[in-house]
Amino acid sequence: MSKQRVLTGITTTGTPHLGNYVGAIRPAIEASKDSDNESFYFLADFHALIKCQDPALVHQSTREIAATWLALGLDTDKSVFYRQSDIPEIPELTWLLTCMTAKGLMNRAHAYKAAVDANREAGEDPDYGVTMGLYSYPVLMAADILMFNANRVPVGKDQIQHVEMARDVAQRFNHHYGEHFELPEAVVDDNVAVLQGLDGRKMSKSYGNTIPLFLPEKKLKKHINKIKTNLLEPGEPKDPDTSTVFQVWQAFATPEQTAEMRQAFLDGIAWGEAKKQLFELVNGQVAEARERYETLLASPATIEEELQKGAEKARAISRPFLEKLREAVGIYKIS
Repeated sequence: MSKQRVLTGITTTGTPHLGNYVGAIRPAIEASKDSDNESFYFLADFHALIKCQDPALVHQSTREIAATWLALGLDTDKSVFYRQSDIPEIPELTWLLTCMTAKGLMNRAHAYKAAVDANREAGEDPDYGVTMGLYSYPVLMAADILMFNANRVPVGKDQIQHVEMARDVAQRFNHHYGEHFELPEAVVDDNVAVLQGLDGRKMSKSYGNTIPLFLPEKKLKKHINKIKTNLLEPGEPKDPDTSTVFQVWQAFATPEQTAEMRQAFLDGIAWGEAKKQLFELVNGQVAEARERYETLLASPATIEEELQKGAEKARAISRPFLEKLREAVGIYKIS
């Protein structure tokens, strides 16, 4: 059986937090150990420019995210780990695909429609503040996927539409220029945890309610103590299913530990005690990786070396493939 190509992109905005870890990084690193998969992971720094125009932040985030994945044990000998901007074939493929993408398809993209709706509600011009980066973002994502003919693309529910768009564009290109692209499939894992943040809403950089993954011990304890709880006293039964503390516990605990904590909630565990145990559990799991992370941040050359190694592997695929695609569309040397 031929291997499945699995591709995951990580946008380089912000610092990785506990939600990123349990929702994306941990399952992706697990999947990379599967010998039936060829795993591609990339730092989507071109995508970052759509949301963030602060050069220092984009650069810092790239460094932190790369260090995080390496510290958590991604085996770069068994997977391809690269920075999007190190693959010049991707923006070139983006243009080839743009020329085959219907504007009507882009008009239906969720992010664009949401921006237009928000502008209308505010009484603004529908396209106020909409850049071509935001508008044509799905074409760049299609190029990321199709450049390596990924079969499977693990995504959250909000990204399924983009993978479907990549399929549409690939089909149109194939119909016009011959069979060049595999049709990718979105993979949504319903068992992956979506963590709540400090305020009870989904943990997200945009809400400012995150718990960064590799905070020093004292700061991690402080952040966990800030998790919003109700006013129930020690001894009063608490509902684990509506508690952020319990939900984060469940994402890190074994089934046995989860069952024990559920019982402790029903028995009226004090919030202070529950948070203390949560800190010990999370800290116990990230302590070793945190040490490796700090070592990597102190040695940026090591991170860069890993990314260049990945770029070399990626370009061994992208260079010859783009030559083939150029020829397909009629762009090649005159002889």
